[in-house]
Amino acid sequence: MTEPVFTDPASPPPAPSDASAPAAAGPSNAASGSAWERSFIEKWMHDSLAEQRAARRWKYGMRLAWLLFFAGLIWLGMDRSGSMHNTDVSRPHTAVVEIKGEIASGADASAEAVITSMRSAFEDEGALAVVLLINSPGGSPVQAGIMNDEIRRLKALHKKPVYVVVEETCASAAYYIAVAADQIFVDKASIVGSIGVLMDGFGFTGLMEKLGVERRLMTAGQNKGFLDPFSPQTEKQKEFAQSMLNQIHQQFIGAVKDGRGDRLQETPETFSGLFWTGDQAVKMGLADHLGNLDYVAREVVKAPEIIDYTRRENVAERLVKRFGASVGESMASALRYAPGLR
Repeated sequence: MTEPVFTDPASPPPAPSDASAPAAAGPSNAASGSAWERSFIEKWMHDSLAEQRAARRWKYGMRLAWLLFFAGLIWLGMDRSGSMHNTDVSRPHTAVVEIKGEIASGADASAEAVITSMRSAFEDEGALAVVLLINSPGGSPVQAGIMNDEIRRLKALHKKPVYVVVEETCASAAYYIAVAADQIFVDKASIVGSIGVLMDGFGFTGLMEKLGVERRLMTAGQNKGFLDPFSPQTEKQKEFAQSMLNQIHQQFIGAVKDGRGDRLQETPETFSGLFWTGDQAVKMGLADHLGNLDYVAREVVKAPEIIDYTRRENVAERLVKRFGASVGESMASALRYAPGLR
């Protein structure tokens, strides 16, 4: 028999039992989880769209920056080319071409760069003479020989004198170039001469034997590796190399004798590879007079106005080269790490 329960009508209903609690909480938790997922997805989509907008702005900004960069290069190049000869070159003047640093292919004192400058100077009607301003310890006999031949050709073609003015040094291949000029002017302390040819290198065969290192060099042709520093050199190979050096030396000597003529006071040491001061060089007939560029322009050419025809890289060209090297490295890196190209 069930006992009656007496309750006060004003009192609150009894609290639900523990068994009914989970059933009541279930729908609330599901709604809360669904709202969290929706919030997460909305935030992810918002962040993704923001990132895409930022990437797009960056891409457009970089394109604009490169456009401005190249526009600046073009402006610098045009400005440089327009300001190279801001003097009226049709007036009588002394044309100058610099030969400085190592004489080598691809260098500032390469045959290509110097000859291009010389041709511009010779072809200018206002240039009364061409002065080669030299400060070089030497370099490639091939590059020097090309310049020597071209100086002689341009002199005969344009009927203009060529003078050399030596600053600190005019040695070896630089002197090979200088002897093609009509006269050579030096400072009393300049270094002149070094009429010789050399081929240098190192040999490590003895050291390798002490360390127990074996050189494994395979060649097709018994003399193919005779300049290899890790292989022994035979007497026949030494004689061959010396014969080649002697031949180039005779070419150098012939150019000096042809250029200097009767002015040369030849001694047993003239072609030994020694070098002398400018004062000594004048006495030996290796040079003609003491004098600097201003003196030659004013007193010899009789055209004190000096215009430099030396071909130089302007700011734009240097930036383009650096930019090209940077792009090349970036492309190589991208290819190196690209899928399937490892």
